[in-house]
Amino acid sequence: MRTITIPRTLAREGDLVIIPRKEYEALLRLKKVREFVPTSEHKRALARGQRNLKKGRSLSYDAFAQALGIEN
Repeated sequence: MRTITIPRTLAREGDLVIIPRKEYEALLRLKKVREFVPTSEHKRALARGQRNLKKGRSLSYDAFAQALGIEN
């Protein structure tokens, strides 16, 4: 078994997290992914969709697929 000594300065700050290197590298790759930033038009469309959903104006998957002409 290996013994790891954690410097007191790191332990005092409370910001120390230990994870396997592969997980750390996966997190770094995710950091490079651009985040979607919605425009005001996107926000309005989302609000409109939420209002329609509350009012019961929505389609089932089957009705949606039929409207688009998609066959199972």
